[in-house]
Amino acid sequence: MVDELMETAILPALTTKWLGHVYLYYLTLGSTNDELKRLLAEGNELPTGTVVLTDFQSQGRGRLNRGWFVPPQSSLLHSILFRPDWSAIQANWLTMMVSVAAAEAIEAATGLTVGLKWPNDVMVQQSDEWHKVSGILLEGQVTNGRLQQAIVGIGINVNVPAGELPATVTPATSLLIATGRPVARLPLLLDFWQRLERYYEVAQSPHKAWQQRLITLGQQVQISQIGQPPVIGRAETADIWGQLLVRDETGNIHTIAAGDVTLRREA
Repeated sequence: MVDELMETAILPALTTKWLGHVYLYYLTLGSTNDELKRLLAEGNELPTGTVVLTDFQSQGRGRLNRGWFVPPQSSLLHSILFRPDWSAIQANWLTMMVSVAAAEAIEAATGLTVGLKWPNDVMVQQSDEWHKVSGILLEGQVTNGRLQQAIVGIGINVNVPAGELPATVTPATSLLIATGRPVARLPLLLDFWQRLERYYEVAQSPHKAWQQRLITLGQQVQISQIGQPPVIGRAETADIWGQLLVRDETGNIHTIAAGDVTLRREA
C-alpha cells in the first residue's frame, strides 16, 4: 500500500489547530531533523508545529547516531518543531508526549498491544515478544536554562517488508509484519498529530500515561552512558521528568536521565 503524503493530500485533511499547518514534504532527504535545522539556520520564521516529512531518508538516524533506513514510501519519517520555553529539565516531556501519542495512534489503527521502552522506543507485541516499531530523536536548544526550541524526529515502520527492516539493537518490526496486512499511513499520521497536539496544549507531564506503557519497569537492565561505567540493576520506576530509577545490587538508587538500555535475563 502506497498512500500519498504530499501537501495536497495532507493539508485538506488536517484536524489539528496548528500542528502540521506548515507542512514541507520531500520525496527524499538526508534527514528530516537536519533539514528542519537547516531551514531555521537560514533564518526562516517557522512556527511551532512546523513539520518536515520525507518518503525516503538516506541518512536517517536514532540515538547515538545509529542508522535507521527503510524503503521509500513505506513508513512515516518526519520531524516536528516546538518552541516550548520550558525549564530544561522538562525536555523529556516532549519525548514522552510524542511516544504516548504514537503508541495510542498505532493501537487505534491496528489493535496491536503497544508499549514503550525507555527512553525513546515504541514497541509492539509480536509472537509474545516485544519488537521495536518506532524510534524518537529529540534535539533541543537550551538558553539560560530554558528549552527555547526543540526538534523531535520520529520514524514509524508502517509497511516495511520483513527482509527490509532496519538493523537495530532491539529486534525491529513493522505494522505490516505485526498485523499481517498493510496499514494506511495518512490516517495514522493525522491521528498521531491530533493526539500529540492535545498533549502539548495541556503543557504538563504525560507521566501517568507514559509510565503505564513502560515495558522497562520491573526488569533487570544494563544502562550504558557515554563516559561512565554501566549501571546494572532493576528498573523500579520513572519520575515525572522521565528519568529512570534503577536499584543496583547494593541497594543504591541511580537516577538516569539518558542512556542506552539493555534488558538482562535474571540469573
